[in-house]
Amino acid sequence: MTTMSPSHRAAGRFVAVLLAGVLTLFVAATPARAHNGLRSASPARDATLTRAPTAITLEFLARLDPALTTIVLTDGTKRRVATGDPVVSGATGSVQVTGPLPNGTYTVAYRVVSADGHPVQGSYPFTVADPAGAAAPEPEPPGPSAGAVAPARGGGRATIVGATVVAVTGSAVVVLLAAAVLRRRRRSPRL
Repeated sequence: MTTMSPSHRAAGRFVAVLLAGVLTLFVAATPARAHNGLRSASPARDATLTRAPTAITLEFLARLDPALTTIVLTDGTKRRVATGDPVVSGATGSVQVTGPLPNGTYTVAYRVVSADGHPVQGSYPFTVADPAGAAAPEPEPPGPSAGAVAPARGGGRATIVGATVVAVTGSAVVVLLAAAVLRRRRRSPRL
């Protein structure tokens, strides 16, 4: 039976610590994947409907916090359309449309908070083109709107890619440092 020399045991411990550091970097990067995102919507993005919807339903990737879920519907003039309060069930949020929706383009804007506390927001348009419906009001010139939710920033795939780059870069740095330390140990005189 052979026994390990103290230098081999120290090298083994060093490799174990190095691997733990690399794993920590990958585990630390995983919360970025917890950011919520819109999975599906009804009405769908860019849909043209022959009848006005009575509800807006948004399904997300992760559970929603009912207290931190906002869904706003605006018309082509950027005026809010009357809706009920958001109703949340798991990863789905919905509002009942209580105001009239004449023919025209509408924007659904949302803001939710994901499991890691990161706010996610976005918006998308749909069109009502009911052959028997009333014409839409004339749109105002473009400008800022106090009633609309701001468009989405960051999150989604870009966040996952960024977290992966950070994890890989951090791992490479740890491996290079470990190699430098091992090289230095081999060159230093033994006592």
